[in-house]
Amino acid sequence: MRPFFGTYFRSMIDRTKRLSAHFYQSAGGSEPVRSWLRDLDAGDRRTLGVAIAKVEFGWPIGLPSCRPMGAGLFEVRADISDGRIARVLFGIGNGRMVLLHAFIKKSRATPSEYLDLARRRLKEVM
Repeated sequence: MRPFFGTYFRSMIDRTKRLSAHFYQSAGGSEPVRSWLRDLDAGDRRTLGVAIAKVEFGWPIGLPSCRPMGAGLFEVRADISDGRIARVLFGIGNGRMVLLHAFIKKSRATPSEYLDLARRRLKEVM
């Protein structure tokens, strides 16, 4: 006999994406975030993939998974191996989550050049 509550709660889980993640693509066809992710080991890629999926399925979502960075930018936050902290900057347009820039965080503040780069890429996409 199957328990009632397990079936009931599984049927209540919303499995629809609210945003669909897409990689920013430069005019030359490169996808810098995809390339950056490929350079990580499999465990770190999985951790970031889960963090991005949380945003896709849970949008709008706040801390600790996601944080607004101003001017239409947001960051996906993830702790990866060896005590490192990874961030993926993204923007939202036309119902899509566009992954603009990714980096390993080395200081408390997000470097302004990373934010500027992500804002430029977001303007290109919009």
